[in-house]
Amino acid sequence: MLMSQPASFRLLMSLFSVSVLAVGVTPSMAQNAQRSAPTAAAVGEQSRSADVNNWTIGIAGGFFEGTFIRYAVELAKALDDGENLRILPIVSYGGNENVNDLLYLKGVDVAITYTDTFELYKKSSRVRDIEHRINYISELLLGEFYVFARPEIATLKDLEGKKVSLGTKGGSATTTGPIVFERLGIRPELVYVNNTVAVEKMRAGEIAAIVSTGGKPNDLFVKMKPEPGFHFLSIPYSEKFTDYYVPCPLSHDDYPNLIPIGQTIDNLCMSAVLAVYNFPKGSDRARRLERFIQYYFERFDKLKQPSFHPKWKEVNLTAKVQGWNRYWLATEKLIAMQNGASATTGAAGNRAPSDKSFEEFLAWRKQREKKQ
Repeated sequence: MLMSQPASFRLLMSLFSVSVLAVGVTPSMAQNAQRSAPTAAAVGEQSRSADVNNWTIGIAGGFFEGTFIRYAVELAKALDDGENLRILPIVSYGGNENVNDLLYLKGVDVAITYTDTFELYKKSSRVRDIEHRINYISELLLGEFYVFARPEIATLKDLEGKKVSLGTKGGSATTTGPIVFERLGIRPELVYVNNTVAVEKMRAGEIAAIVSTGGKPNDLFVKMKPEPGFHFLSIPYSEKFTDYYVPCPLSHDDYPNLIPIGQTIDNLCMSAVLAVYNFPKGSDRARRLERFIQYYFERFDKLKQPSFHPKWKEVNLTAKVQGWNRYWLATEKLIAMQNGASATTGAAGNRAPSDKSFEEFLAWRKQREKKQ
């Protein structure tokens, strides 16, 4: 049969036979290596497999140097409880692609994204009924929008026609960057380059500026050494940004290596949320999310400790996120926690959770833990 094949094929097979014999591998061994490995069920490890998967939650974060992946890792650090709850932080393409992953990627139960990203998904009509398919558990942080430029770029208008990197495709900057430039009437040449590589291209004069997002302190800029003339560009706040953004100036205290003492730079921030797919009651995914949400609310104070990102201290678990629906399990847990605190203090009723009542509950719980 071998002789009936083309000469090139026969030569390839001959070379393969010589190579495997030279390293002591026989053709029969190579064939055995191609066989499928036995599954856990096939070797009697069904129970172990079930234990590993039973209480595991996958959280889509972002890039290695981004704020979102740090938040996902810190959730695992604070909430992991062995086989009772295991959180897998997932390095992803960023907040923009996280919405897509939450909709379609297996193993993603929770994701972090910005509200402007979600709004663009809704307006594009690419995903049907997205506001009901994707909900939120709580707000997370206000993430800064940064434009970092070369010395010859004095203002945002100087970026007209210049190359500006938005980072890797799928990241939050690839959504927010075009929105900001469009509203300001600026048309740079947008490119998509990893931030670390893009900074090198800035030094070489190939790129005029980079756009990045993430809560301060942003690791990308914290670790950056000062270079003459490299600077953040000011983004004045106006009515053009009142829908998704708030003003949040940068100062020397935020980035002492990059901002001179006494200087303040106008900047924008966007709200980030802990998003979740709207898994229905009775489903296996909802069962696991219920435990995650319970741990998240009850152990939230751990995330405010000094070793975690400082913006955890700004999170209001009961705050409503405009344009989003809160996941039904999160609503139930907040109401149950409020009612539990009310019952202890002699109050009654089944009111919706309020900021004040939830803060009272947290204070009551701290006092109870001290007495135990």
